[in-house]
Amino acid sequence: MKTLLTISLCSLALALTSLAQSPAAPQTSPAAGAPAAAGPGAPAAASPGAAAATSPGAPAAASPGAPAQVGSVPPGESPGVTATLSPAAASPPPAAEAQPSGGVLGSNWLIDKFHRGGPVMWPILLVSIIALTVVIERIFWWGGRWFRRDPKRIEKVFTAIENGDTTEASRLSRGSRDPVLRMMWNGLNHQHASLQGALQVAAGIEIKRAGRFLVVMDTLVTLAPLLGLLGTVTGLIRSFSFLGNEELAVQAVTGGIAEALIATACGLGIAIFSLVPFNFFTSRVSNLEFELQTAATNLEVMLQAQTAERPGITIERSTPSSATRSSI
Repeated sequence: MKTLLTISLCSLALALTSLAQSPAAPQTSPAAGAPAAAGPGAPAAASPGAAAATSPGAPAAASPGAPAQVGSVPPGESPGVTATLSPAAASPPPAAEAQPSGGVLGSNWLIDKFHRGGPVMWPILLVSIIALTVVIERIFWWGGRWFRRDPKRIEKVFTAIENGDTTEASRLSRGSRDPVLRMMWNGLNHQHASLQGALQVAAGIEIKRAGRFLVVMDTLVTLAPLLGLLGTVTGLIRSFSFLGNEELAVQAVTGGIAEALIATACGLGIAIFSLVPFNFFTSRVSNLEFELQTAATNLEVMLQAQTAERPGITIERSTPSSATRSSI
């Protein structure tokens, strides 16, 4: 069970670590108005062999978005070398928008809700980890208890006791992992000293082992809603503390109300998650207690019947002699 608890805690820690990792920042596209770097295929701004044709009244600097118009072809170049640069070609292609990762069940959503829940979310997280660990441990224990049951062997033990062979009954119940058989073996080995006391001690040990961590689950069922209620109170206090400032009143009030609702929802969710297994495990403990009491009563009655057989025979033989003496 210790290995199981360690494995479950390590896996839960790895899951929380993976959720806490923030995704990579999306790449932002360059601004539309920023000048783009000239590529190898773009025409040069000014070539030494090209003649700049400017009119006397035109301004010296041309706008970067305007197309470059060539008035005449230099004598050393062919007409196809020069080209006009359109505004669409000058602007860089828009980069693909980064899709937001995560979603409703993504890490961003979980971490954001956790931080918006306020400082009360940390004890609520601790309570949830303890509750999940206890539930997993009890599920595995009761699953092993189901496979350890041996009703056929219990019937063989009772049959041996009815036949008066307590040695065979003790041998059959020795080394078993069934709680009922362990209790019966303890009673058979101490029947000459105190049969009832031995059965009570063995049954108490088995019931305590089966009801382990039920007190912890009961505490978590009560504690989780109280922590959620505490988060509600702190969220409302935070909301009403900003009502005097008109500029930040709306954002602060909505943030405090969100904190209150998130903490309450988490507390109630943990309580509901812990309540159902707690009631199930409690019913299983009650059933085991009934089985132990039934087996202990049957064992005690059978052993008393076996010890009462020999005195009964002597009583039947002495009854006629006493009757004749009284008649005489």
